[in-house]
This record gives sequence, structure tokens and C-alpha cells, in this order.
Amino acid sequence: MLRRWTLTMTLDRNGPLPVHLQIAQAVIDGIQSGRLLPGTPLPGSRTLADSLGVNRKTVVLAYDELHAQGWVHTQSKRGAFVSAQLPAAADARRQPADRCPLADVGLPASDSDGPAPGRLIEFSDGVPDTRLIPFDVLSRAYRHALIATARANRLAYGDPRGCAPLRQEIAAMLRLERGLDCGEHHVCAVRGSQMGIFLAARMLVRPGDHVALEQLSYPPARAAFASCGAVLHGVPLDGSGLDTDALEALCRRQRLRAVFVTPHHQFPTTVTMSAERRMRLVELARRFEFAIVEDDYDHEFHFAHRPMLPLASMDHGGRVIHIGSLSKVLAPGLRLGYIAASPDVIRRCAAEITLIDRQGNALTELAVTELMHDGELKRHIRRVRRIYQSRLADAADQVRAALHPHVDFDLPGGGLALWLKLGGDIDIDRLAADALEEGVRILPGSQFADRPGPVPAFRLGYGSLDSTELGRGLARLRSALQRQTGPL
Repeated sequence: MLRRWTLTMTLDRNGPLPVHLQIAQAVIDGIQSGRLLPGTPLPGSRTLADSLGVNRKTVVLAYDELHAQGWVHTQSKRGAFVSAQLPAAADARRQPADRCPLADVGLPASDSDGPAPGRLIEFSDGVPDTRLIPFDVLSRAYRHALIATARANRLAYGDPRGCAPLRQEIAAMLRLERGLDCGEHHVCAVRGSQMGIFLAARMLVRPGDHVALEQLSYPPARAAFASCGAVLHGVPLDGSGLDTDALEALCRRQRLRAVFVTPHHQFPTTVTMSAERRMRLVELARRFEFAIVEDDYDHEFHFAHRPMLPLASMDHGGRVIHIGSLSKVLAPGLRLGYIAASPDVIRRCAAEITLIDRQGNALTELAVTELMHDGELKRHIRRVRRIYQSRLADAADQVRAALHPHVDFDLPGGGLALWLKLGGDIDIDRLAADALEEGVRILPGSQFADRPGPVPAFRLGYGSLDSTELGRGLARLRSALQRQTGPL
């Protein structure tokens, strides 16, 4: 049997304990510490003897001793393994582990409650359906990228901004489809939009700087700015997006370093910022000298009409840092996004990336470059846009049928989620807890708020669910809602 790794141990040649007992004790210590788990294969006697520089008979004696005590068992022609049924003394030397002093530093508590993952239906914050990936096309692109880089010896360190062909393709897309005046040197590839947000926070914020976000906003973005020492301010929003009158009033009271917004499909409420608000926001940035961090996380998924151009297309003073994602288009697990900004900002991005992870994944970058260059990515976007548009209509119909009259919503122009507002005296926190017991997870509005307290709404991601899965989840959610309302 192939042993994947070498077991290391040290021996005291001058010690009082015979060598074969030292080997046995080292194995016992490994088992008691958790280093060697039940079922772990031990090295063959010849292999271990060679690595320790001892006679094979010495190792055989050690294994015989371990077998006699019940620490290991042997299988014919396969070797020795840590026993699944350890002696009662196995825990004798184990002490309760001290709590790691770093365990709670800046990390959110994990949610381990609820049904087993196989039964749980997740109404996510709006993730795509990875089952829609064109696997054959993507695998071919990866194969081409691997062959090309291996033959050209290009799998060493590269440009922290990302490979030049990818940046050229992204720049072309932004020029033609989103109205940005940019070239290769205005683009930096990142590992998803969240990395882009964190880099923007690192570049812009020093401890004590003031940053504004919508009162309901993307929690990891809020955490990214807070981690850099920012003082955060929540700005109200309505059906037209960020309230620019309230933002101007805040600017007159407090000097802002940056404003973070999601204007295309506001996260989490899904509203689209009006053209008038967009122009006003860019003007406020010029007048009060703050930067705008624009998270355009799902620009491709707009259904109602031709999407509005991003804030960055209106920016002529270099005040907008535009962040986008290719992960949403393909799969979140691929971790590929981009920052579009002035060349000076991009150089700063490269310096920060060098400190974080040196560079991105060259294979993924080159594979996606091929998909963009050959038009495969555009074809995939057109296909899944039709699917998601159909799913949005289906989700709207099913939500109305299952949750009426206690839930209301405005049909968004795009995106992969609905913002459902609760009426009456529905307790959203209780609803979330009851829903989890029923086998469905929802995201209460309080998770997106800038201050404690209930928000009578929740975000319901539909994009990753087909019609049957959606219906099953809504049936469970209906049962949870009926615990408060009675029969619907």
C-alpha cells in the first residue's frame, strides 16, 4: 500500500530506553496527541528502518510491542495501521486543549445550528447556479492554458496585476459594454470582488478615516473597511438607491475618505440607483473630495432593459474605483474579479497584492482569457441570462402564491435575489429560526444593517435553485411563517 507521507521521529541513541521501545513510544505519543489518527497507515518496517538508520528487526520488535498493547493492528500484505479501537490508556495523557488566544480575533461566530446540509435548502444572498457552467468549454480552456504555460515555462511568478492578455480582454469589455475609458494599465485582476473591496479599503483608509456605506449594505465590505480602522457611517436609501441629499448633509458635517456603493443592483435591496442620483454622487465626490468604491458585482444579470452604465463611466477625475466579478458569471469557486481605476491606483493594487499572495492563478487567468477572446464567455452569459430571467419570473410567481399576503416585494430589474418585505407583526428573527427548523435558511435584513435591531425583510436568492428546489424551499418557509400567522 502506498504511504503518501513519511512518518518522522527522533531517537536518543545514548538514552537508557532500548531503541525499539523508543520507536514504540514515539508512535504511542503520536496517537495520544492526535497526530496519528485511527486507521492511519504506518511506514513499512524496511522504510522506517531506512529512514531511522536502524536494523529492520528493531522496527519489527517495535511494531510487535505496539500490536501486543493494542495500539496498532496489521493486515496481511498491507502493513500496520493505527488501531480503530485504542487502549483505555489512549486518553490518559491528553489534557483539555487551552482555548486558542486568536480564536475570536475579528472572526464572526460560526453558525452550526440547523439541519444536516443534505436536507437544508439555502436561500443564499444571490449566488449563481454552478450547474450551468459550460464544463466542456471551460475544461478545454484550462487544458490549453496548462499546455501553453508548461511549454513556455510560464508557470513561475508573474505580474501581480494579472496576466496582460486577461487585462486587455477585461479593458476591451469595459470600454465597449460599460463605457469606461480604460486600457490594460487601468485594470488589475483579483481573486474575486471581495479581494477588490479589501484592496480598495487598504489603499484608501487609515485608522480614523470616515467612510460611508448604505445603511443596508454588504457585510464583508463593511468588515473590510472596519478592519482598516475606518469610522463607518450609514446613509439611508430608498427606491432610487443611495439618498444623495442625506449623503451631502453628512459630507457637510464630516469629511469622508470614501463612499462604498452597489448602484446596479443594490445589495441587499436589489434597487437600481437612478441616473440622477448617479450623477449627483459623482459630483459630490468631486466637490467634497472623496473616493467612490463601486461594487458592480452582477452587472451581466440585468433583464428589464439595457443596463445603466456604471458610475465609473461618468468619472473624469479618477475618483471611482470600479470593482467587478467574473466569478458570478462562471462560479464563485473560480475566484476571479477585477479592479478598474487610474494607473496610479492599479500600481498601488499591485504593491498590496505582492504583500498578500504575490499574484493570482495564472491557469485560471489564461483559461478565462481564452473564453473571453473566443466569445465563449459572452455566449455563456447570454444563455444563463435567459435562464435567470425565467427563474426570476418563476420565483416571483411562487413567492406570491406561497407567502401572500404577509410578504411584499418590488420586482427587480435583474440580479439573482429578491428583497422580501414582511408585513404585519411578523417577527423576522423568529421566522429565520423557525425556517431553519423546517429545513430552509433565509438571510434576515438585520444581517445587512449598520446597527443592531430587527429589519422586517429578508434577502431570498433564487439563482442557484431550479423551480422544483425553489418550490420545496418556499413550502418549508410557508410552514415556518404559519407558526406566527396561522393557516395562509
